[in-house]
Amino acid sequence: MVRLGFIVALIALIGVLLSGLAAYRVHDQELAIDGIALARAIDVHASLVQDRLTERELLARVASGLFRTSSMVKANMLQPLRSAIYAFKTDFVVAAWIARLKPNELTAAEAELKAAGFTNPSIRDFDDQALDIKALDKPINVLMDVEPRNPETLSIPGRAFDRHSVVGPMLAKAMANAKPVASDPVPLLRQNGPVGVVLAAPVFQEGASEPAGFITFSYELSSLMLTNDDSSLFAVALKDPRDSNDEFTSNEQGIVTSRAVRQDGPLPSMVRTVTFGGRDWSLDYYAKSNATVRAQQTATIVAAIGLALTGIVCGLFGYVAYNNLRLSREIEVRIGFERRLTAVIDELNHRVKNILAVIQSIVTRTLRHGADIDGARELLIGRIHAMSNVVTLLSESQWQGVKLKGLFESRAIPHADRIAVNGPDITVSARAAQSLSLLFFELASHSDEGLSLVGKHPHIVANWEVVGEDADAVFHFRWEEFNTSQATRRADSDFGLILLDRVAPEALGGTAKRYFTDVSYVYELTAPMDTVVDMTERDRTEQFSAPLRPVKK
Repeated sequence: MVRLGFIVALIALIGVLLSGLAAYRVHDQELAIDGIALARAIDVHASLVQDRLTERELLARVASGLFRTSSMVKANMLQPLRSAIYAFKTDFVVAAWIARLKPNELTAAEAELKAAGFTNPSIRDFDDQALDIKALDKPINVLMDVEPRNPETLSIPGRAFDRHSVVGPMLAKAMANAKPVASDPVPLLRQNGPVGVVLAAPVFQEGASEPAGFITFSYELSSLMLTNDDSSLFAVALKDPRDSNDEFTSNEQGIVTSRAVRQDGPLPSMVRTVTFGGRDWSLDYYAKSNATVRAQQTATIVAAIGLALTGIVCGLFGYVAYNNLRLSREIEVRIGFERRLTAVIDELNHRVKNILAVIQSIVTRTLRHGADIDGARELLIGRIHAMSNVVTLLSESQWQGVKLKGLFESRAIPHADRIAVNGPDITVSARAAQSLSLLFFELASHSDEGLSLVGKHPHIVANWEVVGEDADAVFHFRWEEFNTSQATRRADSDFGLILLDRVAPEALGGTAKRYFTDVSYVYELTAPMDTVVDMTERDRTEQFSAPLRPVKK
């Protein structure tokens, strides 16, 4: 009896020890996995927020760089930029031109606002109260143009924002720093409007030490920083830069509210800092579930099961072994995901650098010294539209190529309605699509200087074919403009000649030639299909987009 009791006690002791060990291991592993998942999700969200903020700040810098202030009192100053700012597809609430006007320019500004059709053309204070213009002795910042123009925004122009508690200091700081500056959170459009921030970029006339005005973009906090997903592991709040005891949160409907931070409330799980408009913003992340409680509950269940099955030692070891294998596979999947994410980021950085290099070349060649600024602006916007169109097509196909006929869409190619396109609808690689998109734009943009010698617009035919098979396949492209001659066709720009004769052929590993016949202008491009299609690039992209699977053991 004593011996049996000893054996039972020994088995019970072994069961208790094994159950306790299993509960301890599961508790730690659950905490570790939850911590890794939460930290990774927060890092990804903070990185996306920073990328979104950087993109908005880049838009402001580009807009201010393209802006030309021939006269500050005009009420349609945003007209040349409207197509450019919409090409970025950023979700701004309103874009505005705020001119820095001298007292003697205010009367002309009122007349300009009235002629532009704004509902209240008088120069007034930011709160729509009357402003004594005769008492002014220094320049003031007056809103002169808005985009979009709708019934809600048409009443805004004419307001002076120097005494606004938020916008006024922001404009003063932007003028002092000579770079984009973001405001404190403020209601947009109206007193009870959505909470957001305003980004102001100063615009300088050539040789001037003070800005002629400011390009501003207003964004809602809900879409810019505080987007919360119902299935996410955390809730995010923005620390109020004016008071560390307050923070902004967003609900499922995207409505942003301010709340006081409770001293006895839960502390944020993590804090991340993002940069926007020359200042730092703190994001507080609160875990939606208590990982410690959940881990303790899991450990309690494991311990209860272990104590209940103390007589089945093998089953207990099997259960622990299965748990360890499952957790090990999950960790391997997470490691594999991070490796793949790193590879994707490297690939994306490479492609973004290539695109930025192309855009830098476009801007440098287009805005060269001595170029006509109006014509250069149109060409620059058109070329960037062509690049934007091909990037959109590549994004829709997950960067696995673009259908060649898709590059002839009217939104990116001038006179697309007069181009007869013939040829197999092959899928070209990302690199080839970028070169061909710019090539088609350059050819089309110079194809219609006016009526030809026979009194007709040129009729354009774009043909291509693939000759040969497999490794010997060759891509032939022919562009022919009928009813045109060297006397009627606009001469190609320096950038266009370099693109047609050298850049596009070299990018595709082929050759090109252009010439005039008796009745037409012809451009021909020949390249091997290996560089036009580039299966290596497509296979690499397919590997990135393939679903991640756990390692089999």
